[in-house]
Amino acid sequence: MRTSSKTEGPSTPALRRDPYEVLSVSRDSTDQEIKTAYRKLALKYHPDKNVGNPEASELFKEVAYSYNILSDPEKRRQYDTAGFEALDVDGMDMEIDLSNLGTVNTMFAALFSKLGVPIKTTISANVLEEALNGTVTIRPLPIGTSVSGKVDKQCAHFFGVTINDQQAAAGIVVRVTSTAQSKLKLLYFEQDANGGYGLALQEDSEKNGKVSSVGMYFLHFQVYRMDSTVNALAMAKDPEAAFFKRLEGLQPCEVSELKAGTHIFAVYGDNFFKSATYTIEALCAKSYEDTTEKLKEIEAQILRKRNELRQFETEYRKALAHFQEVTNRYSQEKQSVDELLKKRDSIHSSFTVSGPANHNDIASSLSNGKVDDSKVYTAGEDGGLDGKDKPTKKKWFNLNLKGSDRKLG
Repeated sequence: MRTSSKTEGPSTPALRRDPYEVLSVSRDSTDQEIKTAYRKLALKYHPDKNVGNPEASELFKEVAYSYNILSDPEKRRQYDTAGFEALDVDGMDMEIDLSNLGTVNTMFAALFSKLGVPIKTTISANVLEEALNGTVTIRPLPIGTSVSGKVDKQCAHFFGVTINDQQAAAGIVVRVTSTAQSKLKLLYFEQDANGGYGLALQEDSEKNGKVSSVGMYFLHFQVYRMDSTVNALAMAKDPEAAFFKRLEGLQPCEVSELKAGTHIFAVYGDNFFKSATYTIEALCAKSYEDTTEKLKEIEAQILRKRNELRQFETEYRKALAHFQEVTNRYSQEKQSVDELLKKRDSIHSSFTVSGPANHNDIASSLSNGKVDDSKVYTAGEDGGLDGKDKPTKKKWFNLNLKGSDRKLG
């Protein structure tokens, strides 16, 4: 199961300023104050509203990057403690604004998405602005029912889910599926002070078998989302790290329950070129108590396993470094042994060399690490020596034996 994600996950801006300064908020600002400041600036510098303005594009990136830090309690704590040095910049997500890509780049982005490369896309400024102005059309989505539809690319259909006290206490699940495997976003909006709706959460769909699906879960305990884009860049740089980083995508959702009343959700068409077909439904978790408990337990197991993997990665890296060290030594020792045995064989062969001069030459060559095979001879089948310059063999009957010239009596 998947849960809702944070609003943004931008790429790192070229020049990093203090996130509090970028959003014009104080260091003791509340989460709501930070969120409100972000919404206004993100809408002001959104690429949809600043076509052909590279300065606005950089400011939009900077605003989103700053919000990415300050909206996450852990990242905010790390930044407050040690600044940017404490943050894992490589692990921050990338987002792409489709309206600013152009046809060719959009085709490349679509290709990567089809190949399974996680690509986050920004939400159209028109959708965000209409929601803030309260000018969107909201269709009712009663608990226990489903609605099907087709939404244009970079557009959204809004739905109002009304729940009572009993349903709120039991927990609510909102999910969207697409049998056409359309790329979708599920959005959750909070009531804005001006009467409109501000984007609070978003979740991207993922392919699951023959369908694509996305869900948000409000179950009165800490629920998590599995964000496949987390650390995607770091994993690409070090494919071996993919296993150890796999569970890092499990991130806590900032909203775990809904109160009685009407809540606004939207299905956003995130396809690159065409409309997206979908079915959205809202469920009361009371009918899924066993499933809810299983979700709670399995996510607790994943968190424990993630901590275990973090420790194991350190052990693994040390063991891998040691393995590489002993492997290198193995190669060196093997070469050394081969050279020693080769010298030994050469010495053995030198015993069959004719003449002490040749023997001394080979001994000298061995001491220098060089052997001239042309000076080594081996015995043939008849006991003689192979080679052209065989030594002359003296015959016994040519010896001048003492007394051999005496006459026999």
